[in-house]
Amino acid sequence: TKITLLLMMPQQLLMNIMKHSTTLSTVKNKNYCIAGAILLIALAIVSLYVGKYPLSIEKLLSGDDLQWRVFLTLRLSRTMVGIVGGFALGAAGFVYQTVFRNALASPDIIGVSSGASAGAAAGILFLSGSLAITLSSFAGALGAVVIALFLSGLDKSGKNSTIVLAGIAVHSLAQTLLMCLKLTADPERQLASIEYWIMGSLNGISGYSITGNLILCLICLSILFLLHRHVIILSTEEGEARMLGVSITSLRLIILLTATLTVASIISLTGLISFIGLLAPHTARLLTKNNRIQTMLLSGLMGGALLCAADILARSVSAAELPVSIFTSLLGAPFLIYLILQERRCL
Repeated sequence: TKITLLLMMPQQLLMNIMKHSTTLSTVKNKNYCIAGAILLIALAIVSLYVGKYPLSIEKLLSGDDLQWRVFLTLRLSRTMVGIVGGFALGAAGFVYQTVFRNALASPDIIGVSSGASAGAAAGILFLSGSLAITLSSFAGALGAVVIALFLSGLDKSGKNSTIVLAGIAVHSLAQTLLMCLKLTADPERQLASIEYWIMGSLNGISGYSITGNLILCLICLSILFLLHRHVIILSTEEGEARMLGVSITSLRLIILLTATLTVASIISLTGLISFIGLLAPHTARLLTKNNRIQTMLLSGLMGGALLCAADILARSVSAAELPVSIFTSLLGAPFLIYLILQERRCL
């Protein structure tokens, strides 16, 4: 009996160590999420008061009509898009990277961004009004992904590489269509609008145009978080997933289409926002060292903070408002390089 107890002691000790390590990791991840939420809230408050028209708490509390109109119609809606849009891009980027088992995966991988660009260009050329351009860019993004998923469905093996190749093909076709549309555009007016949309901006967003997009985005985000365990299953080897009784093809289709709708609902409003869908989840994974739901939440929080910070800079560093993608790249690239170097030093 004593020998048995002695043999069991190392196993019990190992189990206790593993349990303690898991608890510490969970606490650490929660702390990262809390820090990310605090940073996002702080940036959101700053975003509400930064702009060409100065707002003050005193005038808002006194009931100044113009101040409240600017606050509710422009600043509040713009800040909401910054928070929800950045969160959506970060969380969707996490899903893409996890499903494709590739830390460099982004919405471009299955043609979302290029399809939205072509759709927006067509809207600028042939339609009128910001709502029409938003709807056409959304239709372009959705159409590109449907084509990519249809092409990948022709291969019954259900491999991730098939979807990637189909996405590359659709991306090339959409870029070709975009170039043809640019050639037919008026250089002084339409071409400039197309280029500005491609660079991305939160300028022009108001409370009258965001409701439908934000509702769709929030619904899709809720579905992605509810399907988090299934996203993790798709990151395993296909043989292991099938042994668990999972329908790989159907599940991948549902998750990727939901993630695509999430991204499309935002970029159809803002134009292309570069780097967030790549940087935020990659950084969150470097910090947490896992793919748990806290990492997905942290990806969204970091995406929201990055977009809010970039938007604040875009409307404050120059007399003319600059494209927000300039600042997402300037803020994100050095930070990502720093984290990668830090990770290598720890190895």
